[in-house]
Amino acid sequence: MIIEDDPLMIRMYERIFKLNKYDIETAFDGEEGLAKLKSSKDKPSIILLDVMMPKMNGFDVLALLKKDEELKEIPVIILTNLAGKEESEKGIELGAVSYLVKSEHEPKEVVSIVEEIIKKYSKD
Repeated sequence: MIIEDDPLMIRMYERIFKLNKYDIETAFDGEEGLAKLKSSKDKPSIILLDVMMPKMNGFDVLALLKKDEELKEIPVIILTNLAGKEESEKGIELGAVSYLVKSEHEPKEVVSIVEEIIKKYSKD
C-alpha cells in the first residue's frame, strides 16, 4: 500500500510496482489510508508512507498503525522528502523499518528495498 498525497508520486510508484508484478492499493492521505487498512480483509505486505500529508501526517498514521493489533506487524517504510536526521530518527522510533528520502532513491531502488524487506518480514 502507498499512502501519499502527491498524485504524480502515486502514479510513478504504482507504475513501477505493477511492472514488477505487485498489486498496489493507494490512499491520498493518512485518514484514507487508515480507513482502507482497517476495512480490508487482505492486509498489505508492506506500507510506503509519506510524512507531509493533509488531514493526518505520516508520523501520526505510523503511531496509530503500531497501536492497532491487526496492523502493527505490517512493515512500514517512510518515503518522504524530509531529509532531516530528527525526522528519520522519529520515524524509526515510531516503528518504521526504513526511512527513505525520495530524492535520494530511484523508483527501481525503492522496489528493490521493498522486496528485501518483504522477504525479511514474510512469515514463511
